[in-house]
Amino acid sequence: MKFWFGIPLWQRVVGALILGVVTGFLWGPDAESIKWIGDLFIRAIKMLVVPLIFFSLVSGVAAIGDLRKLGSVGGRALLLFIVSGQIAAWLGLLLGTIIQPGVGVDTSTIEMGPVPEPNPTGFQDMILSVVPDSPVQAMADVNVLPLIVFSMLIGIGILMAKKDGEPAQRIFDSGAIVMQKVTMIVMEMTPFGVFALMAWVAGTLGMDALVSLAKLVALNYAGCLLIIFVMYSAMVKFLAKVPVRDFFRGIIDAMAVSYSTASSNATLPVTLRCTQRNLGVSQPVSSFVVSLGATINMNGTAMYLGLATLFGAQIFGVDLTWGQYFLITILATLGAIGAAGIPGAGLIMMALVFGAVGVPLETIAFVAGVDRIMDMMRTTTNVSGDAAVATTVAAMTGELDREELISADDV
Repeated sequence: MKFWFGIPLWQRVVGALILGVVTGFLWGPDAESIKWIGDLFIRAIKMLVVPLIFFSLVSGVAAIGDLRKLGSVGGRALLLFIVSGQIAAWLGLLLGTIIQPGVGVDTSTIEMGPVPEPNPTGFQDMILSVVPDSPVQAMADVNVLPLIVFSMLIGIGILMAKKDGEPAQRIFDSGAIVMQKVTMIVMEMTPFGVFALMAWVAGTLGMDALVSLAKLVALNYAGCLLIIFVMYSAMVKFLAKVPVRDFFRGIIDAMAVSYSTASSNATLPVTLRCTQRNLGVSQPVSSFVVSLGATINMNGTAMYLGLATLFGAQIFGVDLTWGQYFLITILATLGAIGAAGIPGAGLIMMALVFGAVGVPLETIAFVAGVDRIMDMMRTTTNVSGDAAVATTVAAMTGELDREELISADDV
């Protein structure tokens, strides 16, 4: 047992992925007999969705500490988080539309579970639906938009209550931590779920499915690199007026740690040190923006949720309208906000987006095996975004010590 847990989770997942593919090819279609193990893993993921979003969002909003901060530092940071998240989600859809990684996979041999019905409502109905008649019913139905709105309102209410809201804030902070620990427990099932699912995919669908997964991984990395080196570079160059080369030299340690751990939360101390010591961001702005960003700034995840939804739609032949594209980008951005800053959190958010536009949840089974490989790059993107937004907000509010910026001569 000690030997098993002594191996890093990502190495266990990669080993299970390889072993599952080999087993599937050798076993053939009969490998479907162990698919129930993967289904159990998927059910465990779906179980976490509602409580994880609820506690994480309420805790994240309440962490702002003071509504007045929303006007200066918080307002600018939130605007950058949301705009960059939308751009990232549209980028994922664009890459998926151009390359079409899910086209060509024969799914006729798959026995699918119930397929979520697409949301047929119009724009006005969609706006009205974000305010739930009953928040409890919204949670029971896993209705994501009303759940997110209700969670944010609870967080704002805690801020408005000030001292009287502190006991409630401690409850939600504690709940968010507990849900992260529960998520880590479920993530320990990942090697077993990945083994069973990859054996099923390889045995049932053969090489076509593996080629599609390789395309998805390549697009995930391409999208993340575009976000980092195009969008973030433009942000720090034109908004913060900071040399792009100096910025990336300043956060290289945080990028390395985030890639190896696949956890924004685990990288948080390193990100804070890099932004304060290397980039010259003041301690109050850095602590506020980076800590908040580790909770709600997940551009890599937003891009991936858009890409993965289109991937699933292409595999199972689901036609998506422009209205559903817009819904995907909104849910991908908000779902990324609700994702915890720990490995595998993006996988949990998929069920929310897929269900809203009628993409079969079996798509999760396809991507679960390679998710960790993609999660490492997505986390690097998320952490780099936290540093970019912190630097930009500090420059806008006069909280950036440009003399502290790391220069090429210092390295």
